[in-house]
This record gives sequence, C-alpha cells and structure tokens, in this order.
Amino acid sequence: MDVTIRQAQQQVDEWIKTVGVRYFNELTNLGILMEEVGELSRIMVRKYGEQSFKESDKQKDMADEMADVLWVLMCLANQTGVDLTEALEKNFEKKNIRDSNRHKDNEKLK
Repeated sequence: MDVTIRQAQQQVDEWIKTVGVRYFNELTNLGILMEEVGELSRIMVRKYGEQSFKESDKQKDMADEMADVLWVLMCLANQTGVDLTEALEKNFEKKNIRDSNRHKDNEKLK
C-alpha cells in the first residue's frame, strides 16, 4: 500500500475523528512526540551506539517507533493547519538553494 504524505495526513485525521474520538491538545501532542522520539532514540543508541540492549528493549521495533513519530507529527500538522506535503516541498527547495555546494565543499565529508 503506497500512501502519499497528504493521504497519510488525511487517514490520521479520519482515524482520530472516528476511533480516537478527538485530538489531544497541541501541547499534549508535542509532549507525546518528544516521548516517541525518545523511544526511537533509545533503540538507535542501543543498535548503533555504544549502549547495550536491556532485556525490555529487545522486543522494540525501530520501524514501529519511527511510524509513531510520524503519526504524532501528522496529528500536530493537522491540528495546526500544516500541509506536510507542501512544507516538505518548500523545505527541499530551501535546502537545494542554501546547501547546493555546502556539503560538497565540506572537507569533513570527504
């Protein structure tokens, strides 16, 4: 199932309004987003960093944690009227202008 970002935002909105009853307020969702990023960070630090897995971390799924982050981000976008497709397109444009040579010229990346 291929879903565009815009479609995903619409699906999240529909789910929230039917199954989820209503959106949590924006500040609550911001806190939830930070929690989800923390859960993703915990897995990545253990998988790619120097920390070892605790028994309770071994069943965690990195892809699922990334999806949780994306879900809550889409909730916040819906609540604040942000079209993430449009925002991402503008962000690519900004980066292509601002960073067109920045990384190529970075000696640290060579």
